[in-house]
Amino acid sequence: MTSTAPMFDHLHRMTDGRGTFEHALYAAPRHSLGYCTDDMARVLLVAAREPDPSPEVRELARTGLRFLIDAQDPGGAYRNRLSRRGRWEDEPALEDCWGRSIWGLGTAVSHSDDDWLRETATAEFERAAQRRSIYPRAMAFAGLGAAEFLTVEPRHRGARALLIDVADGLAPPRADAVWQWPEARLRYANAVLPDAMIAAGQALDQQMLLLHGLDLLAWLLAHETADGHMSVTPAGGAGPGDIRPAFDQQPIEVAAIADACARAMVVDSDCRWVDGLAAAEAWFLGDNDGHYVMWDPKTGGGFDGLTSRGPNLNQGAESTLALVSTLQHACRLVSASR
Repeated sequence: MTSTAPMFDHLHRMTDGRGTFEHALYAAPRHSLGYCTDDMARVLLVAAREPDPSPEVRELARTGLRFLIDAQDPGGAYRNRLSRRGRWEDEPALEDCWGRSIWGLGTAVSHSDDDWLRETATAEFERAAQRRSIYPRAMAFAGLGAAEFLTVEPRHRGARALLIDVADGLAPPRADAVWQWPEARLRYANAVLPDAMIAAGQALDQQMLLLHGLDLLAWLLAHETADGHMSVTPAGGAGPGDIRPAFDQQPIEVAAIADACARAMVVDSDCRWVDGLAAAEAWFLGDNDGHYVMWDPKTGGGFDGLTSRGPNLNQGAESTLALVSTLQHACRLVSASR
């Protein structure tokens, strides 16, 4: 078994002293469109969990954390949009950027060997973890960060209280045999919901919640598979009876499935999770609805989406981070199998 190693070259080229530029024109960063906290939380996450990181990857992690420090207000909420000139363009909120930041911070605490990174991330985490969001995906992202934090500090009250609230808000799969998803339509980053169920169920010893998460992930994998390859929910979402395949497909959907499958493998021996992770990696390598490779091996950048006419060849931060994250999981699977 082999896997493609993640490359950080494109992320380096997309990053300056403030952060990683959100958008690209092909492989060139679009400086005028600035930065976003969502991406910088992902940068911190993938850089902090990279095994044997290079000095450049270590600096990416520090850049991500410095950005999150600046984005967080004293009450623990986060701004999301920073201009090229370093001016915040929105007000602090408890949306996805809050949840993703907690996920990145918890991952830094649980995986990094950088003392400054861990200590600073702990302080930022504790402030953010006092808040709650009304948005299910924001809470699910935050729950993943709380679960990470609890792996190193299992008695931490703030992390545990946050994860309990996340668990209480996660809806189990529906009884409908055809449409088991807890929402009327699939939306975005869908696999984060079963991922958070599995994480919370494991950390809180809630076996029923863990099993609900595995069941929901199995349903999602089956729904997002066609003709033996991954065929994910498009940017506009999907509901019962929608025509498949549908476009534009976003790399974030594939990465979220890879995240959830990687977690499921830890708690359950069903081969579906290994197969699901392999299918996620294969989607980037060309086993998808268009049979197009979805990244540039020369730059290490991920393409921004799969359209009905082929890839969107722009290599933005979100897509590149989705690629890197998926390949990290696949490489860990290969290493564990040796």
